[in-house]
Amino acid sequence: MTTLVFTHQSSLAHETPPGHPERVDRIKAVNAVLGASALSGILRRDAPRGLDEHILLAHTQEHLRRVKSTAPEQGFEYLDPDTVMSPGTLEAAYRAVGAATAGVDAVFRGEADNVFCALRPPGHHAERDKAMGFCFFNQVAIAALYARERYDAERVAVVDFDVHHGNGTQDIFWSDENLFYGSTHQMPLYPGTGSADETGVGNIFNAPLKAGDTGLEFRAAMQTFILPALETFSPDLILVSAGFDAHARDPLGSLQLTEEDFAWATVRLMEVADSMCSGRVVSVLEGGYDLQALAGSVGVHVHALMHGSDALPEAEDDGSDDFDDGED
Repeated sequence: MTTLVFTHQSSLAHETPPGHPERVDRIKAVNAVLGASALSGILRRDAPRGLDEHILLAHTQEHLRRVKSTAPEQGFEYLDPDTVMSPGTLEAAYRAVGAATAGVDAVFRGEADNVFCALRPPGHHAERDKAMGFCFFNQVAIAALYARERYDAERVAVVDFDVHHGNGTQDIFWSDENLFYGSTHQMPLYPGTGSADETGVGNIFNAPLKAGDTGLEFRAAMQTFILPALETFSPDLILVSAGFDAHARDPLGSLQLTEEDFAWATVRLMEVADSMCSGRVVSVLEGGYDLQALAGSVGVHVHALMHGSDALPEAEDDGSDDFDDGED
């Protein structure tokens, strides 16, 4: 198994005000774990700079103009109360886009079996015409539409296990039956979207969890709802919005997942990819705001990408009887 990781030093230059949870220390923690000896077999590349023409696959021209024109030469500028730009933000956002599209290139050209894009800022809250929730450009949505344009990938799926619902990806995918969005997330919680009855044109699959739910409920939601829908969809590429703020230690959510749950989910997604789309998986870092939990979760996620089912204990309970989808 060949796993390629994209990073870029620009992620360290996207600064936020003191006390902001989406801070430079996040990527320092991620870079530290990616340098650990246990992950020495990964390929590493600097992320290229994303292109406007690729951003415009998912976003409006006005949105792109607004983000570019807001970028400050010094200090901070806000696109909303949570979404703040410093002088280094725009370059970091472009590199995050470039990593996602280069990841698509790598798996379709056979340069890697799978990819992890270890950059910030995150992207899944960015809607077609709006930056929000720490996010400027929606990397996974851009990557999905890029795969369609560049490689004729007819059907592309995004699976999102961030604690927050990826309203931006849902917004961009909403009316396209050949784009799949499946999400587990805490509800109610920011941004307020993600109920089970939000289904798009039959291509949106939300499995909301409640505060206090553990890996049992998470695995059940994946095993009995998200993964079967994904298999039925039969994607040509699987993209992952890999947010690790559903971890029990995270300050921005109240789910109780552990590193083992993220490893399990990664392997299950790889199994679907192996059977449906020649193993093509591109994972993009989203949330995760406790540094210890983030580092540990990224470590097991990348280890699972490298080793597949060998990364898991021999016997695990998938919790398939514990998810309630709200239907009788």
